[in-house]
Amino acid sequence: MVVIRLRKNGPYVIDSDDVNVIDWNGQEYRIDRRPIALCRCGASTRKPFCDGTHSRVGFEAAEAAVGPEAEDKPAGA
Repeated sequence: MVVIRLRKNGPYVIDSDDVNVIDWNGQEYRIDRRPIALCRCGASTRKPFCDGTHSRVGFEAAEAAVGPEAEDKPAGA
C-alpha cells in the first residue's frame, strides 16, 4: 500500500519505493531520492517536486482530514 502524507503547509510526501511519477504525456520523471515530496503550493521551481519554496511564500494549506465524528465545516471556519 502506498501512503501519501500531507505535511502541514508543505508538500505531499510519498515514502514508498514502488511509486512512479509520470507527466501528462506519459513520460516518467527520474526520482533521485526518497521520500518523494510533491509540490502543493504551486511555487516550486522543480515542479512537480517540492523545493521548499512553500516556506518562503507563506503557503497555508486549507485541507485537513475530517474524521467521522467531526462537525462538517468549510476549511478555515
